[in-house]
Amino acid sequence: MMTTRACLTAHLLTICVDLGAFPNYGSGGGVRGGLEAPQGPPSFMVFLRPAISFPIRHQSHAQSHLKQILGEELNSIQAAGTWKNERIITSMQGVTITAEGSQGELLNFCANNYLGLSSHPEIIEASQKALKEFGAGLSSVRFICGTQSLHKELESKVAQFHGRSDAILYPSCFDANAGLFEALVTPDDAIISDELNHASIIDGIRLCKGKKLRYKHRDMVDLDLKLQEVKDARLKFIVTDGVFSMDGNVAPLPDICKLAEKYEALTIVDEAHATGFFGRTGRGTEEFFNMPGKVDIINSTLGKALGGASGGYTTGPSEVVQLLRQRGRPYLFSNALPPPVVAAGIKALDILMSSSKLLEAVMANTRQFRDGMSKAGFTIGGENHPICPVMLGDAKLANTFADKMLKKGIYVIGFSYPVVPKGKARIRVQLSAAHSPKDIDKAITAFVDIGKQLSVI
Repeated sequence: MMTTRACLTAHLLTICVDLGAFPNYGSGGGVRGGLEAPQGPPSFMVFLRPAISFPIRHQSHAQSHLKQILGEELNSIQAAGTWKNERIITSMQGVTITAEGSQGELLNFCANNYLGLSSHPEIIEASQKALKEFGAGLSSVRFICGTQSLHKELESKVAQFHGRSDAILYPSCFDANAGLFEALVTPDDAIISDELNHASIIDGIRLCKGKKLRYKHRDMVDLDLKLQEVKDARLKFIVTDGVFSMDGNVAPLPDICKLAEKYEALTIVDEAHATGFFGRTGRGTEEFFNMPGKVDIINSTLGKALGGASGGYTTGPSEVVQLLRQRGRPYLFSNALPPPVVAAGIKALDILMSSSKLLEAVMANTRQFRDGMSKAGFTIGGENHPICPVMLGDAKLANTFADKMLKKGIYVIGFSYPVVPKGKARIRVQLSAAHSPKDIDKAITAFVDIGKQLSVI
């Protein structure tokens, strides 16, 4: 007699054979051939071998309808020229990379690797050490069994770096924005957001129950009018990017804070494209305007200048952080950041707080690129920031320009609608502390050559 486990094994094997997982099984016996399945505990690993593929035997009418609808949508994206291809990088992230389909090394001018820390040897060493000591991951959310001493150390360093009372970590800055507004803003409150804020801010605000308004980009007259509309709200929040990622321009923080004081509003600033490299010591937009501590709540990321691995955070009053630990859904229902990522963030902050060398390098590189491109006749958007949009206007021109740059060994990306407004397509160049003056000269030379070919300059 077959045991219960053996019967189960035979039944599962029969199903796999019927699905075609073992095409040669059964011709000489096996389950269908009348042989009894082996006795004893079954080994289910045979069903999990990566080489096994199960052919799709059935497709429902609903699924066919879905595929038709999505196919039409995908075709429209391609027809609009806004299809996004993912170039496969075959090296570490750095100022020089290799990629599939390209010969030789490419100079990378499109990463958020502002301080060049993504492949910094000290960052890698810290991550490797944490991997051995603390493991690959926690398999838990923070409040169950997902908080290690590393997490508390990084939260403390983040708060110290920004001069705040406390900080809370998230898997990404997108999660930080998704969690903040829903937990903090009630139906009695109002939130007013710059119209060009990052998608994560927009989506986070959609989740909250307060009154939602948008003000024109960096327009303080319009912000004043919007604040008048909600002057009777229990709490009023003004939300802005510190630096806007597509344009490289800076929020008028002094004017925003004056209006916040006038209407007793609170300020929230996303510093993803400022933390670590903007301002005299890399403290961001507040420091750029010499007004430390004026912003009420800061959201930012570990995934750009601070090592580039992953992770986001909120820092501000301890009461805000404690509420987020109790009610922030992305925090409560997401796995804790992996120890190697946390260790990378700690080391990045240690490097940043011990020396201004990298910060000085990225700003010197920014000046060199902006000056050289402007003298060559290009229009460069934004302000004195490592995000340097080379304005081209036409979407097809931007894509063609980027393709020709790649052939010259310069990796940049063209951006067009809907990522940026219609008629304002551009190539967004991002400078890093790891770029050498020679790298920047090579990029400028390539821009000039192609700019002349395409009658841009």
